[in-house]
Amino acid sequence: MLRFIPVQLTLYLIIGILFATYYSVEPEIIGVVSLFFVVCLALVYVVSTRLNRIGFVFSILVFIVVTLIGAASIIYKTQTNKTNHYTKQLTVLDSVNVSTLLIRKELKSNDFYFKYKAEIQELNSKKVTGKVLLNIQKDSINSNLKVDDLILVKNVFKTIPLPKNPFGFNYKKYLENQQIFHQITVYNNQHFKKVGKRKTIISIAAVFRENINNSLIKNGFKNEELAVINALLLGQRQTVSKDLLTDYSKAGAIHILAVSGLHIGIILLILSFILKPLELFKNGKIFISIAIIILLWMYAVVAGLSPSVVRAVTMFSALTIGIYANKPTNIYNTLFISMFFLLLIHPFYLFEVGFQLSYLAVFSIVWLQPKFASVWQPKIWIINKLWQLLTVSLAAQIGVAPLSIFYFNQFPGLFFVSNLVIIPFLGFLLVAGFLVIALALVDLLPKVIAEAYQFIIGLLNYFVGWVASHEEFILDSLSISFSILILWYVSFLLLFKWIEKKLFYRFTLFLTSLLLISTVLIFEKYNVETSSQFIVFHKNKESVIGLKNGNSFKIYSNDSIFNNRGFIRDYSLKNRFNKSEFIKSNVNYFNFNNEEILVVDSLLLFEFNSINPTIILLQNSPKINLERLINTYKPKLIVADGSNYKSSIFNWSKTCIKKKTPFYDTSQKGAFILNKYAN
Repeated sequence: MLRFIPVQLTLYLIIGILFATYYSVEPEIIGVVSLFFVVCLALVYVVSTRLNRIGFVFSILVFIVVTLIGAASIIYKTQTNKTNHYTKQLTVLDSVNVSTLLIRKELKSNDFYFKYKAEIQELNSKKVTGKVLLNIQKDSINSNLKVDDLILVKNVFKTIPLPKNPFGFNYKKYLENQQIFHQITVYNNQHFKKVGKRKTIISIAAVFRENINNSLIKNGFKNEELAVINALLLGQRQTVSKDLLTDYSKAGAIHILAVSGLHIGIILLILSFILKPLELFKNGKIFISIAIIILLWMYAVVAGLSPSVVRAVTMFSALTIGIYANKPTNIYNTLFISMFFLLLIHPFYLFEVGFQLSYLAVFSIVWLQPKFASVWQPKIWIINKLWQLLTVSLAAQIGVAPLSIFYFNQFPGLFFVSNLVIIPFLGFLLVAGFLVIALALVDLLPKVIAEAYQFIIGLLNYFVGWVASHEEFILDSLSISFSILILWYVSFLLLFKWIEKKLFYRFTLFLTSLLLISTVLIFEKYNVETSSQFIVFHKNKESVIGLKNGNSFKIYSNDSIFNNRGFIRDYSLKNRFNKSEFIKSNVNYFNFNNEEILVVDSLLLFEFNSINPTIILLQNSPKINLERLINTYKPKLIVADGSNYKSSIFNWSKTCIKKKTPFYDTSQKGAFILNKYAN
């Protein structure tokens, strides 16, 4: 596979993207260096052509140039590198700014806020560029904003907070990959004004989707069935409930609710079947390929041009060209060509989980499915088709399993049941769904068809819920490190390469990879067992302290359900504790790694004459004179957790500044952690 040129070029491009991501390079420098090597490559190419021989120097220069192109793509796509980016105008972050925002996408709202992705058109009357996360309090306006609405906001730009506790989801990094670096929160109408509307293809598509929804609602569609239709056919998952998303995830069928390669592939097959008669005409294949690509991209626009849709349509556009070009094509070339251009245009896709899962799944299907299918070839047609589906699902899951465990800490054991039942009918669901939408839009949808389709979607949800309810088959509480993730894929690759051709050196390499995995696991276990941590977790209005000692973990809190909290689960998973103990009590003193920690809470039980605390932890807003407490104990640090009132924390911070004592606020800096390692 590595001998294919598109594969090599894509790998070079990825190397360049990764290099520029983790090593800061000025845009001017990368531009000059890239130009120099492009000129060198051109000169070497001219010389090589005249000599009729492509030498080693040419290959090295191609590697350097494509790597530099990868680096340049992410550097020039980084919005903060642009001179007119709004961050260049933010002299004081917490100052009030007047911004004109263009709504670009409606995000999934929560109980308190409508959420939108917006582009900044003007900042304090100056033309700027950039994106921002817009939160609008649900009580502050009467109706939701629409895509391409222009609004005037007078508010403060706030940074996206980092996760408050170890191993929590890094929403800040997730948004930065989408070039969103700040958020604006609107609480009432006096800071918000709608000033106009633009009309673009995105807003036209949004209006079209709204018309579809209104037509479906008029024909009796509602609740979860309507939400699934929006996700399945229109690529909009905002209205799907959290519980239903969880069921689809546990059943291994979450990909059904995102318009992705599976959906686009089925649509491609349907369009190819419909347009096949045109092959009888001259240049019919050319017309078919153009028509299919146009129709696929039209559908992508209607579906909101989400990353998953763009990936899938790009991939299948390349595949369509290959199919109708009347030339033999290699599927690996097609796959990597689509990846190359996607990353060239959107280099930040490389860091999206969906992008990684999508291409790993397709690559695994292309490579492994024929091998699995050749093991058994049933004579009966229906059994053969089910066997083909099973091998496709198995190949895809082998490809994505390590990554799924790394990101989501679980693996759906009944994935094959879900896929064997759902995928054969997915084509019918799509065709019937498009027909229902078309008839609903022209107000010709018969009631019996509407009720039948709604019943089928309800049956789909019921089946997924039934599969998800068998939690004994869901492998959760799984955790692997990034090192193990990489080694796992290397091991899979070497294993199947050996199965392809049973050579001794391939088997030796596979065994070596297993040895490396074992070595890394032993090293990681040693690090956990020989380290200790004292940690004050952050949780609004609550207090929790963790004490890690090797493989054991003690949780101190007054809340009896804290052992099941998400951040406690994340922390326990990553550390792979053998034993966790929940202690519901008020502990006012800890001694950790030569640090004496005094806990002062609302009960004020801290009169310890025999101790000299170096750290004082304030919980539950105790009514104390902090200045007197500092004078008495002279601690080197004051810590306040999330259980305290904001007003108390503000007053304590001023006191600490006055007394020149460091102050640590978990609501601002995240969990407070002390470490102890083996000598």
